[in-house]
Amino acid sequence: MNSQDLYDFAPLARVLLTGAIIALGPIVWIWWRHRGATPLKRLQVLAVLTLFLSFDLVMFGAFTRLTDSGLGCPDWPGCYGSASPLGAHSEISAAQEAMPTGPVTHGKAWVEMIHRYLATAVGGLIIVLTVSAWLRRRQGGPEPISPWWPTATLVWVLIQGAFGALTVTMKLFPAIVTLHLLGGTVLLVLLCVQATRQTQFADNLGLVPVSRALRYGMAVVALLVFVQVTLGGWVSTNYAVLACTTFPTCNGAWWPAMNFEGFQIWRALGFLPDGSHISFEALVAIHYVHRLFAYVAIAGLLWLGWRLRTVPGLAPQRRWLIGLTVLQFATGLSNVVLDWPIVAAVLHTGGAAAIMVVLTWAWCSTKPETGRSVGHNTRRDTDRAVA
Repeated sequence: MNSQDLYDFAPLARVLLTGAIIALGPIVWIWWRHRGATPLKRLQVLAVLTLFLSFDLVMFGAFTRLTDSGLGCPDWPGCYGSASPLGAHSEISAAQEAMPTGPVTHGKAWVEMIHRYLATAVGGLIIVLTVSAWLRRRQGGPEPISPWWPTATLVWVLIQGAFGALTVTMKLFPAIVTLHLLGGTVLLVLLCVQATRQTQFADNLGLVPVSRALRYGMAVVALLVFVQVTLGGWVSTNYAVLACTTFPTCNGAWWPAMNFEGFQIWRALGFLPDGSHISFEALVAIHYVHRLFAYVAIAGLLWLGWRLRTVPGLAPQRRWLIGLTVLQFATGLSNVVLDWPIVAAVLHTGGAAAIMVVLTWAWCSTKPETGRSVGHNTRRDTDRAVA
């Protein structure tokens, strides 16, 4: 296993083909299910479905990380130079026999490769979104959103792919893995903007007027949640989830022994920049900072949910925010008191991503309130917002 090249591009074409075949499923379904619809309607359905599948990809990425399958195939983009674990059966068997509970087993290899196949499929769907948007502009038809949005999303997903490769080749380097997690969150935000605008246009929905103060508040809460996602990613990638085993205290203390050296960013997993092993107190600091900031983020989300009670047009977003906030608290608590059950841990990652999506959905559904009275919203509002 040590002699295996980190990059082996021999199976690249077959991996891409597998992703393309997977991507064809949603495309064919959309074409058949909406064959009598307009091209704009089909594009809207594709944007929403791509967002949904990207969210599933983030969830499966969390499952890959939490099951220690990130190095199930120690090279990239294939597995021991093959397009699937089937072609690498002998190499995986040898590695598994040498270390039965090590990073390379048949199960972990399949989890890792399925994650890569799904990521490739999502990339294919984003390519279709991008090409369709530019063709729409060339035809001179109405544009729910600028084609530069899917173009930027395509560039971003390519960057995500690069970070996915570095996650493997740099052996789960915490900074790289955390950036990969954050990149997935940003990808969901980019896709949510497009799905929301496409839906507003297709369904002739107007924007909800709200005060500028409330819109600023929404932006601040989104920033707080993004910081919390970053801290949560740092906890997960440093395996510090169980550094505190009690709640609301940490190991029986309100201010436990901590060493903030764990927040030195550029270092290998389990080590400090000088090569020494990271201390338990450093892991406690990583965990407890995340927990303390969670109180700030939860307070912001509950405040926003309370403020949105006066905006009937954002009732669905308000319900989702409150429900997801409760879910986040429950899953975060269960990670501590139940010793990190896999289902709760995956839901905790998915809940954080879902909150960012709902905040983006809420923001894209509003516009600053003006002094004049506002009657019925029209499609013109949406057109002006995305111009």
